Amino acid sequence: MITVHDAHEIIRLATIATTRTETLPLRDLPGRVLAGDIHAGFPMPRFTNAAMDGFAVIADDIASASAASPVTLPVTQKLPAGALTTLPLASGSCAQIMTGAPIPAHADTVVPFEETSGFGQPVVEFYKSPKRGANIRMTGEEVANGELLLGKGTRITPAEVAVLAAFGVASVSVFRRPKVALVTIGDELRLPGEEAPPLAIYNSNLPMLEACVDACGAQRSSSWQLPDNPAIIRSTIETALAESDVLLTAGGISTGEYDFVQETLAELGVEKRFWKVAQKPGKPLYFGMAPSETMVFSLPGNPVSALACFLEYCTPALNRLQGHEPPSKFEAFLETPFPADRKRHRFLFGRLRSESGRLLCSVSAKTESHMLTATDGANCIVESAPSDDPLPAGSLITCTPLPWSTGY
Repeated sequence: MITVHDAHEIIRLATIATTRTETLPLRDLPGRVLAGDIHAGFPMPRFTNAAMDGFAVIADDIASASAASPVTLPVTQKLPAGALTTLPLASGSCAQIMTGAPIPAHADTVVPFEETSGFGQPVVEFYKSPKRGANIRMTGEEVANGELLLGKGTRITPAEVAVLAAFGVASVSVFRRPKVALVTIGDELRLPGEEAPPLAIYNSNLPMLEACVDACGAQRSSSWQLPDNPAIIRSTIETALAESDVLLTAGGISTGEYDFVQETLAELGVEKRFWKVAQKPGKPLYFGMAPSETMVFSLPGNPVSALACFLEYCTPALNRLQGHEPPSKFEAFLETPFPADRKRHRFLFGRLRSESGRLLCSVSAKTESHMLTATDGANCIVESAPSDDPLPAGSLITCTPLPWSTGY
């Protein structure tokens, strides 16, 4: 049995980040990871433009303007957003201008229309004199030409899509998603929607793990629910190894009479890197590498154990296989005691929230590995090293956000 730290290190060293890429259009980018740096092809703003609706002027022409003594200037041109040409602004005149329209040559200030006699007149009165340069967006003040926009390894969200679109980028190169095969095993299992005899159990692991794979941005290649039949298990796992970058199994990994997974993996040439981790839940976690370099995670059959192991070990691996580092762990203050284990690293589901600038965390009261409802409302995994005593409320505790959590 190895430690949690050693298990992480073994998996990290075995994870070979993909170099396979594909080019996708903007609409297909959310959730994908950039395979290269993206630089600005032009400055942003692309040209100097108005930040408000109003009038472009030469500041010196209205320096004395006030409500009691307005300055009057004729309007010599009107510039809507999207104007493709402008005329230089002559001293002693102004240009009606709309937000986003280019600033004409010689103009150095925009006066909001609310500080004038308004639009629709050939001559305009100015009641204030703003500071020179007011209400003007200068070329390149946000992004310089050639500046790094998005770095390699960035996971793309709608915000990144907007940035790419603003710079005219229609498609980019992203890392290919790892293919994940899923196998759950057990004669007692029935799929949701099927009729279940009184002593049968509905299979929560398969749909749960499918959803977890999707949340990590990976690609499901296939999913199977199998009986406790060694021939069927061998045939299916052989197929799964051939078509996937990662194989996830749940159930059948121990050494009981009906546990065939570990024996099957060995027969198919999978090299066992470890089996059993000093943790609760999820002690019988298995990790191995197939000759094809397919990573194999065999998770315990108890659903909370399977989910905890996926989040703690599979999520970082799937992130790295896509060229993206997993999010960092952080600390929060316990609101409720944490029932640490004397000999094993303990994981529980928890709920983070922010109050008065502090992160607070409460842990689920349901702590057994078969109690799947312990995950209801959780937005993090909470963990503690072995300890003889429970951690009291107020202690700092390590937390990992769930891939699908949206905030605290």
